[in-house]
Amino acid sequence: MKARTRSQMHKVARKAKRASIENLGHAGGAIRLAAVRSVRKRKGPSPAGQPPHTHTRRLPRAIKYAVEKSRQAVVIGPDVESFGMAGKAHEHGGRYRRERYPKRPFMGPALEKTKDRLPKLWAGSVR
Repeated sequence: MKARTRSQMHKVARKAKRASIENLGHAGGAIRLAAVRSVRKRKGPSPAGQPPHTHTRRLPRAIKYAVEKSRQAVVIGPDVESFGMAGKAHEHGGRYRRERYPKRPFMGPALEKTKDRLPKLWAGSVR
């Protein structure tokens, strides 16, 4: 009795890569949504250590995400073109336009809030 087998590993690898890129997009969207929801519209500055308040809704609208297919990575954060470097000053603290900003992280806590849900995005994604 003879038997032949064919390896389909290239197809499996291609589907796994495609699913990974798709799931990175879903993960980026979930983290972005958590970050946007943490930035509240309020008068006055937020306390140090809390997500920043917004007065014009520019910061939540500036939070974007993009999947880098070649690196299989996702980049999430405030768009520098639409919000400038103020997002970095809020997240890490520091100086921006001659003002001193205390740390008001919003991206790090968004990742922490959603990190338990992220593995579920990849479960059963390669078929």
